[in-house]
Amino acid sequence: MDREARIDLAADYAASGIGDVLDALDRELVGLKPVKLRIRQIAALLLVEKARERYGLGAGAPTLHMSFTGNPGTGKTTVALRMAELLHKLGYIRRNHLVSVTRDDLVGQYIGHTAPKTKEVLKRAMGGVLFIDEAYYLYRPENERDYGQEAIEILLQVMENQRDDLVVILAGYAERMETFFRSNPGFRSRVAHHVDFPDYENDELLAIAEKMLEGQHYHFSESARGAFADYIAARKAQPHFANARSIRNALDRARLRQANRHFEAGMPLTIDDLATFEAEDIRASRVFNGGV
Repeated sequence: MDREARIDLAADYAASGIGDVLDALDRELVGLKPVKLRIRQIAALLLVEKARERYGLGAGAPTLHMSFTGNPGTGKTTVALRMAELLHKLGYIRRNHLVSVTRDDLVGQYIGHTAPKTKEVLKRAMGGVLFIDEAYYLYRPENERDYGQEAIEILLQVMENQRDDLVVILAGYAERMETFFRSNPGFRSRVAHHVDFPDYENDELLAIAEKMLEGQHYHFSESARGAFADYIAARKAQPHFANARSIRNALDRARLRQANRHFEAGMPLTIDDLATFEAEDIRASRVFNGGV
């Protein structure tokens, strides 16, 4: 081995194409700076590990299983999709492929049903990434007839024995995931990377709303933009707020009100009329009257 060999990581980075993935993540997701930083750190680690392997310095196949924790609507699924692409470009998985599942996809309702369901999901995901949302629902200790433990045992075995051909990402609320890991230490020992997804700030949620509208060829009028900023503040103070998911639902309802407003007016419209949300489309929301 030539100890004086020069390794050009910048060239490796350019050749891998992972820069395109990281740039796409920046474009797709507003905010989430800690998450984006962590993903870049993981990418750097894996890129360096590939360079080490070329010179006989590899430390063995890295453990790539991950935990994504955070509230709903914080971008966990989007980041998982980009992580699959990143891992594929670096050669750590065979396919740029993500299978997203919940408990119902893995756990059966009667004896002998769980193992085939779990194995079928694993077969579909093999070579790529398996994303298990609300993973803590796999474990229900209060129900002695629950079959989730069988799915857990199969998952743990595959995560250990076939970790070079499958990456598992467990996702859910932070507190519930912590309880899940305490109850199932086998998962904690197999998960190498824990990524926490913070809630969005109000200005970030407004930027997300404008990004969503742009993708649908709509925009806020100036007064509507102010009204939606007020909507965000009011909605966040109410229960069951789901970050970007709640913003998308709010825009869908505003779109309905905007269309109804134009239809009832019965007047000729301009193209800009069709594309513009006005303040009244926002302030008609029940949120301003204590509803959700």
